[in-house]
Amino acid sequence: MLIETFPVGPLQCNCTILADEQTREAIVIDPGDEIARIHRRLTEHGLTLKQILITHAHIDHVGGALKLKRLTGAPILLNENDLALLAMMDQQAAWLGIPTPETAPPDDSLTEGATVGLPTYPAQVIHTPGHTQGSICLHFAPLKMIFAGDTLFQGSIGRTDLPGGNYPQIIESIAARLLPLPDETRVIPGHGPATTIGLERRTNPFLQTLR
Repeated sequence: MLIETFPVGPLQCNCTILADEQTREAIVIDPGDEIARIHRRLTEHGLTLKQILITHAHIDHVGGALKLKRLTGAPILLNENDLALLAMMDQQAAWLGIPTPETAPPDDSLTEGATVGLPTYPAQVIHTPGHTQGSICLHFAPLKMIFAGDTLFQGSIGRTDLPGGNYPQIIESIAARLLPLPDETRVIPGHGPATTIGLERRTNPFLQTLR
């Protein structure tokens, strides 16, 4: 397995390339910006991109997806509950004072329980509304790893004061969908350093009332 996670764009969104080194097939999670850099890494590794997976439709996570699709032909997958946010891309860009990226409807929806990823490295989609209504996490159970988008961070949770956000809902999503995972599950959040489910269960100040 080849896996690279690196921050992109002004908000330093964690973008990940995950690939099967035997088949040279890959997925990219949250290509929010710096598409030339992402595409260059795919090319340098000799990888064929099979899927572009978006954890939610905030500009810093989805802003470069269409550009990457045009370069590679890979389909974009995004939960349909975030289509309203996708349609607000001009407003999202205005919040940050940056140009509006071109977007398009996804090729398919990342629905609860769906299996995505690569044949050798499949992931289950976990719908975790709260940060946005279409927020999802990608659980690679065989790898003991979950890509949490902006639902769960090291020592924090996603903000809920933007359109589609709901604080009780994000707490319920984390409690019901993420905390039951094994303690050793490695969490790759949408921003900042990696953590584990066990560490967040024990120390995350937003989750202490759930203990």
